[in-house]
Amino acid sequence: MRVFHGLAELSAAAGEHLGHSSWHQITQDQIDEFARATGDEQWIHVDPQRAAAGPFATTIAHGYLTLSLIPMLASEIYRVDDLVMGVNYGCNKVRFPAPVPVGSRIRAGVELMSVTSASLGSQIATKVTIELQGSDKPACVAETLAVMVGKD
Repeated sequence: MRVFHGLAELSAAAGEHLGHSSWHQITQDQIDEFARATGDEQWIHVDPQRAAAGPFATTIAHGYLTLSLIPMLASEIYRVDDLVMGVNYGCNKVRFPAPVPVGSRIRAGVELMSVTSASLGSQIATKVTIELQGSDKPACVAETLAVMVGKD
């Protein structure tokens, strides 16, 4: 876990790879809960029997489920202390190069692209690569944006 003491220290690390999270296994329960929460109950996600005969030979996680795990995974990689608040602001670009079969293990790697001044604090841009254990292709690559407000 890399800890930054304020936005100035974070800004000094722009351009650096900040590290990797631990590996996390994707379960069918997790996929099913996400499907219920979002209303996306397509059979490739929630019907193991039908999916066994489908293009992936098993159920797969929703791309947006994989994307939604970024805050949890990134929290294992780095932290910024001395903040009033931090919020997700959006994404510049998101791609899902490889499906995530149920039972797979994923982890995140984070590169700090930039820290720039924003109307409310600083805008943080990161490139997050969600690796899929045993795959040459990542499960997700996302350029994420956050806004952080420091105490100073």
